[in-house]
Amino acid sequence: MSQPADPPILSTRGAVPTDQRHRLVECVGNTPLLELRRIGAEVAPVRIFGKAEWYNPGGSVKDRPALNMILDGEATGRLTKDKILLDATSGNTGVAYAMLGAALDYRIKLCVPKNIGPIRQRILESYGAELVMTDPTKGSDGAIEKAREIYAADPDTYFYPDQYNNDANWRAHYATTGPEILEQTNGEITHFVAGLGTSGTFMGTGKRLREDKPDVRLISFQPDGPMHGLEGLKHMPTSIVPGIYDEARADQNIWVRTEDAQKMCLRLAREEGLLVGMSAGAAVAGALQIARDLKEGTIVTILCDSGHKYLDFEFWGRK
Repeated sequence: MSQPADPPILSTRGAVPTDQRHRLVECVGNTPLLELRRIGAEVAPVRIFGKAEWYNPGGSVKDRPALNMILDGEATGRLTKDKILLDATSGNTGVAYAMLGAALDYRIKLCVPKNIGPIRQRILESYGAELVMTDPTKGSDGAIEKAREIYAADPDTYFYPDQYNNDANWRAHYATTGPEILEQTNGEITHFVAGLGTSGTFMGTGKRLREDKPDVRLISFQPDGPMHGLEGLKHMPTSIVPGIYDEARADQNIWVRTEDAQKMCLRLAREEGLLVGMSAGAAVAGALQIARDLKEGTIVTILCDSGHKYLDFEFWGRK
């Protein structure tokens, strides 16, 4: 993993002109931290908190790195108005790119697995993004391979941020997510739990938390197998491993089943009033797993997005 000793951090605030067209970017970050009181009651006095990332304007945690990669592209001169932003995505980063592209006047081309679902596809197309549909059996890896192929064939046409290998991804969380959690918990966080997709959230937030709280426990989680239904997450042993990922950052890695994540989504909706996506359900299931082995502590996890984009999944109707 490439990390300079003193990495330049691009701020997600005040970095572009604040005329009406650009004010959208000022809304990225500073999301609420919510205590899960009913679900957490079974492990009290341990407390579990979730960062409500659907408060970002694009509806997910991916607004943070998408904006930072765009700002980095502008700062380095690699992104100009005559370039098309090209990347691979399984959903949320693509939505963030498409939203920001519309606001900042950039053309967006996204490689996405064909099975992303009609709701997410419609959202991407509504923002005006051009979609290249890839082999659904290859998941996000197939989208990555196609994006690389398109870029290699015509590099002068595209700005390819490559979210899986771009340090501006994890730096966004180092600069924003980590400090927000420290402030919102008054520095009392003892455990941080986050899933691995690009790994940017875990890597950047974990690095920032560790600097202020050397004794904080950093726990990553992954789907328990290659064939899973946890959107945006990677089963690292069978996937293309992101270049920004360093497994040594985690004090512990745990495995979460799709079924457990879906059950937790239903619990969060019905017990906490929070309609969240499957990766958020997996995050809380993982946090609860860690909490059961503790006598005290403050656990923070990431609720990556809301459940509205996934309501075409059948499990929502279970009793």
